[in-house]
Amino acid sequence: MEFLLAAATAFILVVPVELPDKTFVATLVLATRYRPWPVWVGVTVAFGVQSLVAVAAGRLISLLPQLPVRLVAAALFALGAAALIRSARRATVDEKEQEEEFERKLGWEKRSGLRAATTSFLVLFAAEWGDLSQLLTVGLVARGGHPFAVFAGSWLGLAAVSGAAVVLGRMLMKYISLALLQYAGAAVCVVLAVLTVISAVR
Repeated sequence: MEFLLAAATAFILVVPVELPDKTFVATLVLATRYRPWPVWVGVTVAFGVQSLVAVAAGRLISLLPQLPVRLVAAALFALGAAALIRSARRATVDEKEQEEEFERKLGWEKRSGLRAATTSFLVLFAAEWGDLSQLLTVGLVARGGHPFAVFAGSWLGLAAVSGAAVVLGRMLMKYISLALLQYAGAAVCVVLAVLTVISAVR
């Protein structure tokens, strides 16, 4: 039960954070340039590596004294909430700017198969270091979440977001409010910050 709860928490935290983020936008742009399947494979492998690094960092941090670690984890969640609330106000404009930026970087060269997967891996691998979802994954493990469960939930959340970008793309963006998703993600971060502080002071 604890395993499933940790995995579900990671998944629920990552999806609203990443759906309006550059992760979605980059995958969307890649999927319009290259065949969707290799794009999704390359992006998902990149997310797997990054999630693994985040979980390892969180595990190392969790070996330190509990009180300061939990307070730092709570601060990470609080910063995540603040960042999401701030970006929610400019969500639509930021999405357009990010899309144009990735289009400039990629150019118009067509690639397929392994080359498309490799390009997708490299683009997302470079773009996502230090991203909010990665920091929140570190925080979840540092506050005592089961490392493998957090890894599974985080990676599945990122894979789901990239899959939505590949399959649904622009149609999804017409019907989903980016600002509302970011406010929902901020609310989850606030709840985790409060719960972490409470567990730290007990």
